[in-house]
Parts: sequence; structure tokens; C-alpha cells
Amino acid sequence: MTQLYFLCTGNSCRSQMAEGFARQLAPKTWQVASAGVEQHGLNPLAVKVMAECDIDISQQQSTLIDPQYLNQSDIVVTLCGDARDRCPVTPPTVKKLHWPLPDPAQATGSTEEVLDVFREVRDEIQTKVAQLITTLQTTD
Repeated sequence: MTQLYFLCTGNSCRSQMAEGFARQLAPKTWQVASAGVEQHGLNPLAVKVMAECDIDISQQQSTLIDPQYLNQSDIVVTLCGDARDRCPVTPPTVKKLHWPLPDPAQATGSTEEVLDVFREVRDEIQTKVAQLITTLQTTD
């Protein structure tokens, strides 16, 4: 069994989307979670753009990093520099990856322009999560 942990600053957008894709794409035996170094609540625009991909993340919760889950994870993926810099130290058995993605919650402009930024980040996360899962399955 593989255990994945996606970390972001507030666990409101990027890490939530990554968790949603991983839950859909990874084998059901894998454990998948996301968390933040802070709790900002689940961003409704992240829920909206994930629903466009038929993935419902509306019941996911914004949570703080769980040190026990972190230390037992096989892979920890940070999705922003802040989470990477503030992530607690992990044992050498935990592989860390960093995906420096822009924060869609910081997007400005019209509603449609902001949604476009959310969609761009969502699509990049989907690609990265799919590649990660494929890589992990071929090395198992």
C-alpha cells in the first residue's frame, strides 16, 4: 500500500485538487490525504472546477498537517514554496516532491478570468498526479 500526502499553505485549493485527483486515479488500496501548514477552508472555486471534471471534493476538509500521517507517508508532495519551506522534518524513508504551482486563490480579474486560472492549475495538477501514480505503480 502506498500513502500519499499533498501539502499546501492553507489546504484550500491546490492540495485539495491533488487529493481529489489522486483519490480518483490511484488504486483504492492507497491512502491519500492533503493538509496545510495553516487552515484556510475549502475554496468554493476549487470545488467548482473539480466538479467540471466529475470529481466531487465538496466534502473534503481543510486540515493542518498531521505529524503521524506525514512521517508514515511514502510520498509527500508540496504544491507551493511556503509549504515546502515550512513542512516539518520527515524521516529519510519519506520521499519529498515539490510542484511549484501558482496559487489560483490569488488570481485577479473577472469571475471568468479567475476561473480560467483555477482551471489551468487544476489541469496541471491532474497531469502531475497521473504521472506520479503511473511512476509509482511501475516501481511497486
